[in-house]
Amino acid sequence: MRDELLKKRWETLQNRLSTQFADGDTMELDAIIYLVGVQELGKPQAKFKKDDKVNLMHIAICTLLEPYGFYEFDFVDEDGWPHFNNISKLPVLKAGEQTVLMKEALVSYFLKREYIE
Repeated sequence: MRDELLKKRWETLQNRLSTQFADGDTMELDAIIYLVGVQELGKPQAKFKKDDKVNLMHIAICTLLEPYGFYEFDFVDEDGWPHFNNISKLPVLKAGEQTVLMKEALVSYFLKREYIE
């Protein structure tokens, strides 16, 4: 039951974001994680360099995994970039398990912000 609900919510989230940000082309997991990073940085109109894009992914992953107890917010630096502390070692997961964890974290993130139901 839980897996079906996650699947339904993930498809809803993916479809909605794809329509809003990718002209209907299906956005993959990494692209949605990147969007969370941009959202958390709070600079949606900025142009980012390759290194910045990696850092945006890191911000997103830390934000998404914070409720699971893996990271905690530390501070925002003088350039406005948030920093996190790793407070719990991430478990060793198979690729499919990592994907499920990140989809679950993304669905939770967007539910909390009332973007999806």
